[in-house]
Amino acid sequence: MVEMSKVKEKKKHASSERQAQPAGKYKTVKKKKKFWIQMEKAKVEKKSPTIQLTKPPKDERLFSANWKVLQETLKSSQTKTNKPKTSEHCNGPQQEKPSKNAKSPAGLETKQLPASKRKNMYKSNGEQTVKKLKLEANVTKPTEVDIWFDDVDPEDLEATVGPEAADIMRKKMGVKKNPDTEAALVKMKGFEGLTKVVAIDCEMVGVGPDGEDSILARVSVVNHYGKCLYDKYVKPTEEVTDYRTAVSGIRPEDIRDGEDVTTVRKEVAEILKGRIVVGHALHNDLKILLLDHPKKKIRDTQKYKPFRKIVMSNRPALRVLCERILNVKVQQGEHSSVQDAQATMRLYTMVRKHWEAEIRSAEKTGKNSERMPRLHKNNSKCPVEVRQHDLLPLL
Repeated sequence: MVEMSKVKEKKKHASSERQAQPAGKYKTVKKKKKFWIQMEKAKVEKKSPTIQLTKPPKDERLFSANWKVLQETLKSSQTKTNKPKTSEHCNGPQQEKPSKNAKSPAGLETKQLPASKRKNMYKSNGEQTVKKLKLEANVTKPTEVDIWFDDVDPEDLEATVGPEAADIMRKKMGVKKNPDTEAALVKMKGFEGLTKVVAIDCEMVGVGPDGEDSILARVSVVNHYGKCLYDKYVKPTEEVTDYRTAVSGIRPEDIRDGEDVTTVRKEVAEILKGRIVVGHALHNDLKILLLDHPKKKIRDTQKYKPFRKIVMSNRPALRVLCERILNVKVQQGEHSSVQDAQATMRLYTMVRKHWEAEIRSAEKTGKNSERMPRLHKNNSKCPVEVRQHDLLPLL
């Protein structure tokens, strides 16, 4: 009873003290107690994380579910171990600063280099990449073993595979790289006057229904060195129905004020008289000019047998001959009679000695009898102004 009375007295004393204290101070004490209780609970939860452990499954079907639980627990443990260490600070948790000797995950020091050293480092890296690219290019270069195929245009091969492959193909074919067209066909410091050998080429336009018939539109003559001796447009004698501009390169304004056809024929006849005439399908040019020439003084590059064998064609085109023999591209778009005449002359000069030797040997054996000059018979396709008495034989 005495103890009970003592306890009651203490309670009364505590309550009287509380009443004596201000109300705000009592509330702050309560809050502090709650705060410290919560902090202790949090520490306990941190120290002992709740992980649901499951017993090993007895049924085979439960193995997959157990495996998922195991993976989740491993992930949670990894995330906790990978968290950076923190040190308590007045403003809250603060991450520890890495030490000076610490290295980054890539194995590089975090310490920054001076600007000069960084520039040198970037330069060295750039040089290394360039060297690597060069080495790769050297490794991937094709060899003669790789280029095993034949009859492929080196220009096409250069565009698809590369210049090295194109050079190998040119070496196989025995041709050189494409030079400048004019430099390949014309001797720059050559004689510009009339020579014993001349080359001729003509351009035609279409007349009549659908432009099926042809009349003369342009004539060009070059000398032995490819220098242009004669180049004139011809005024049409009939209404032109097809200018064939894509091939002939002739336009209405070119031949509107051209030279008269009879004048052109006389001038060309004077140039060809007594000379060796070179051309490609030359019979077409002489026919459109209504001129004839002795057979022994005609050199037709389309009919030369060694050229036919090279191209494997009985009627090789001038464009093909120039590509295979001269390695020069002509007639890529609109034709030029001057350039075509230069090309035929260059083909002739390459094999001139051999060609002339064959003709001399044939004359000695009597295989080729000399043909007398003759005139073309007048027909309906000839221009109205040109009659048979106007034809000029070439002796």
